Amino acid sequence: MYPTSQPFEQGMLKVSDIHSLHYEISGNKEGNPVVFLHGGPGGGFDVTDQGFFNPQKYKVILFDQRGAGKSTPQNRSASLEDNTTWDLVKDIEKLREFLKIDKWHVFGGSWGSTLSLAYAQSHPDRVKTLVLRGIFTLRKSELKFFYQEGASHIFPEAWADYVAPIPEAERHDMILAYHAQLNSVDEKTRITAAKAWAKWEMTTSKLRIDPAHVAHADDGQFANAFARIENHYFVNDGFMREGQLLEKQEIDKIRHIPTIIVQGRYDVVCPATTAWALKTVFPEATLNIVPDAGHSSREPGIAKLLVEATDKFANL
Repeated sequence: MYPTSQPFEQGMLKVSDIHSLHYEISGNKEGNPVVFLHGGPGGGFDVTDQGFFNPQKYKVILFDQRGAGKSTPQNRSASLEDNTTWDLVKDIEKLREFLKIDKWHVFGGSWGSTLSLAYAQSHPDRVKTLVLRGIFTLRKSELKFFYQEGASHIFPEAWADYVAPIPEAERHDMILAYHAQLNSVDEKTRITAAKAWAKWEMTTSKLRIDPAHVAHADDGQFANAFARIENHYFVNDGFMREGQLLEKQEIDKIRHIPTIIVQGRYDVVCPATTAWALKTVFPEATLNIVPDAGHSSREPGIAKLLVEATDKFANL
C-alpha cells in the first residue's frame, strides 16, 4: 500500500436539513479522481484508506457516510433519520457536483461494494471504473449466513459472545432482536448491544483473528454508529428489492464499466458465493479470489490485489 499524507482539502458538505458529510481530499490535486466508499454501513473511513491509491496519480476523495465517522449528526436519535441506500447514492452525486468532478473512479469493499454497485447502476455515466472487494448485495441469504446461522459454525466461541445479550426466546431472529436493543431508550443496553454486534464482525473479518481489530469494538462511539446503522439497513433489506443489484436489467447498465473484483476465499462476513453470483451475471468483470484471505481489506493478499487494480486503472 502507498504512504498516507495530510489532506490538502477537507470540509463538511450539507446534504440535507439534517445531515452534513465530512470529506477529505489527498494525493495529487490534478490527479485522476477516485471516491472511496467505506463499509458498514456506519463504519466511517480511516486515513490509511488513502493507501490503496498512488498519490502521484490519484486525487483521493474519502468521506464519511450519513451518521458515520465525523459526519453529523452523531447522536442516538438522528443518525438513522433520512438514512437509506438511496439517500447515500444522492449524497455521492452531491459530493461529485460540489467538487466539480465530471467522472470518477469508484472503489468500495463490503457495504462499500453494495453502495458502489447501487451508485454505478444509478449513475453509470459518472463512473470510470469500479474496484470492488468482499461483495455484499444484502440478499436475505447473505444476512442469514452471517447473522443467524452459517458463520456461527466457524466461529462458535465468538458467536456465543454475540448472542449473549439476546434472550434465548428471541434468538430465532438475531437482527430483529438486536434492533430492539440497539434502539433502546436505556443507554447501557444500547451500548452493550452495539459493542457485542461490532465485536462479532471485528472477530470474524480476518483469516486469523486480530486482537487489535477486535479491540476496536470497545470504542463505544464507533460501535454505536456502526451497529445501529448496519442494523437499520439490514432490518429494512437495504431499502432494495431482493437481489436487485444482481438483476440483469441493473447489470446491463454497468457492463461497459471496467470492473475488478477482489474476494477472500475464506471471507465469512461476505462469502465468496456472492462475488461468484456477481461474476456470473457480469462476466465482463474480472474476479480475483485470494486463496489465503478472509474479509478485511488489510489482509495482505487482498491489499496487494486492490493496489494492483487501482494501478491498472490509474491512467484511464
